Amino acid sequence: MEAQNAINNETRSSYDRIYELKVFDEGKLGVKRLIDAGIQKVSSMFVRLLEDREKDFDTCSKNISVSIINFADLGENNDRIAEIAKEIIMASNEWGFFQVINHGIPNELLERMIKRTQMFHEQDDEYKKKFYTRDFHSKSVYFTSNHDLYKSKAASWKDILYVNARKAGGEIDPEELPLVCKDVMLEFIDRIHMLGNRILMIISIGLGIEPDCLGNMAKGKKSWAIANNYYPACPQPELTLGTTAHIDTSFITILLQDNIGGLQVLHDNKWVNIEPVTGGLIVNFGSILQMITNDVIKAACHRVIAKSVGPRISIAFFFSGIMTSEKILGPIKELTSKENPPIYRNFSIEEAIINLFSNSLDVVGANLNYFRIQHNGKDK
Repeated sequence: MEAQNAINNETRSSYDRIYELKVFDEGKLGVKRLIDAGIQKVSSMFVRLLEDREKDFDTCSKNISVSIINFADLGENNDRIAEIAKEIIMASNEWGFFQVINHGIPNELLERMIKRTQMFHEQDDEYKKKFYTRDFHSKSVYFTSNHDLYKSKAASWKDILYVNARKAGGEIDPEELPLVCKDVMLEFIDRIHMLGNRILMIISIGLGIEPDCLGNMAKGKKSWAIANNYYPACPQPELTLGTTAHIDTSFITILLQDNIGGLQVLHDNKWVNIEPVTGGLIVNFGSILQMITNDVIKAACHRVIAKSVGPRISIAFFFSGIMTSEKILGPIKELTSKENPPIYRNFSIEEAIINLFSNSLDVVGANLNYFRIQHNGKDK
């Protein structure tokens, strides 16, 4: 009966939906406030349209998963680096994802990062409200829920503490960070930068271009963002999603997740679970990397399902490049030829990020389609 009521709610007028969104937004406490209030069913604003649920891809029942790549004993061993580079390029074409183990970041730091992220989301309401905003350009550090709240067909079951250093040249004022997670976050950011720069170097080697090529484009510590996600337990997980299907606007994204799981990647038209690996980090390739490699590297569509257990904690670190209209990127010359001409036009990171935030997150591949070169009205 509850599920049927939720479906019936989908027929409510757009005015009612807008009112519900505004009430939610003005509460400034996100999804967790609803759980704290003791709700027993999902509010209509979160319920996916019946037609979207009916045409959804199935979840793969086979025991398969993304590649697990071991960085142990990597050091400066050129043969080992070349071997790992081949594995990463293969993973990019098959999955758009891989998991990395023995990456050099202590498990203790990863566990503290997860714990402190949870502590932020579960601390005093009035303190959290000070960080809440929907003006994503006014602050570098903010708390929100659903950046596309008023654009999406259904809201996602997730709250976010977001740190955005894209416009600040990679710099962030530590005093802007919440006290409960400031120290661990600064340490985590430093360690993730080192790992990310190494991965970009290895990908460059695998592509046969200069080892520092991608690192220079992503500018190492010059531009990044981090989303500290909190997914409360959901009373009706079959009706909504934790994060709707999307492709990241990044060079690469490095994700730390707890042991609850819920992340899925679209593979051969089926959703495949990416199961947590103790001490592992998930790496996925973003639309920016796909465009500048002229489709040699593939970005993958992925999502997070809602679950009846929780909260689930994940921390996504985006290597985005400098957000400026002056730095122009495009397909790398060494990866194009007369036989393999550029598929995408030139663009700036600023243009790519603006395009991302101007769409609902569920407009999958918005950047890839927006920047794809058209010839006589058709994709090249």
